[in-house]
Amino acid sequence: MRSLQYSQFGAAAEVLGVTDAPEPKPTDGQVLIRTILSPIHNHDLWTIAGSYGYKPSLPAIGGSEAVGIIEAVGAGVDAGLVGKRVVAGGAGTWAELYLAHAASVLPVPDTIADEAAAQLMAMPFSAIALLEYLEVKQGDWVIQSAANGAVGKIFDRLAKSRGVKVLNLVRREDAVAELEALGMENVISTSGEGWLERALQVIGEDGARAAVDSIGGTLAGDLAQLLGYKGLLVSFGSAAGEPMTLDSGAVIFKQLVIKGFWGAKVMPEMSDADKGRLIGELVTLAAKGELPLDVDSIHGFDDVKTAIEAAQTPGRKGKVLFRP
Repeated sequence: MRSLQYSQFGAAAEVLGVTDAPEPKPTDGQVLIRTILSPIHNHDLWTIAGSYGYKPSLPAIGGSEAVGIIEAVGAGVDAGLVGKRVVAGGAGTWAELYLAHAASVLPVPDTIADEAAAQLMAMPFSAIALLEYLEVKQGDWVIQSAANGAVGKIFDRLAKSRGVKVLNLVRREDAVAELEALGMENVISTSGEGWLERALQVIGEDGARAAVDSIGGTLAGDLAQLLGYKGLLVSFGSAAGEPMTLDSGAVIFKQLVIKGFWGAKVMPEMSDADKGRLIGELVTLAAKGELPLDVDSIHGFDDVKTAIEAAQTPGRKGKVLFRP
């Protein structure tokens, strides 16, 4: 089968190449899925670079999520799944075929298009799991940085559906209009002078209940200033590539709580009932077209360099997908 494989860690555009790989065979509890579309996520690129939370054995096939059709099942799996269109996570989805655990596959309703289904799990589930992690309730304020990212757009929509108010921070002034055009509110660029004072005016003197930092560096300290008493600051990423800088006074006198969020650790700790509830919420919103699961472009494997470049371009309108 054709696949996008790498034999050394590095920049994806440089180390990925089209390779003929053996077709995988499903074993106990597994399903074999023929890929229709698979997205390029940031964590896919970090994994290829060798800078993510784990390093796969090399050579490895890229990708971690896809929508496809179940072609075969392993022992102990219902044969009735064959022929079903599903979305599932799994290592090596940038291939014509990939394996997934049968318990993790999600059948996709006909009302959800392939382009949306292909990105239904990783980013949306991260967003809704993050929202749960914050333990905020209706009427609370939450601040998120990188609001123009895939998770940020979805997080805003999910929070609104639960009555949670969101202050959306971006780093580019032109991103404000982009998000407002999507119906997002309370969008402020941190590149503008006096943005912190404007943010304080929006959320009020009691401050926010929680803040999500996807940038790192000095922004973490700014978010701490915007939090209220016993507020929660969650580190979700480090786009700036710099350590979080915090004022100890804000942490001490506000009694702030600082935690990290990594879906690979948080999600397995969820009960099956909670996972089912959250997935049901996502599928319902996606079927209504109320989740922002936009696509920027779709590329074949032979167009890998262009696809990677597109995925790393700021201001793109949606996800970049591979079609085998």
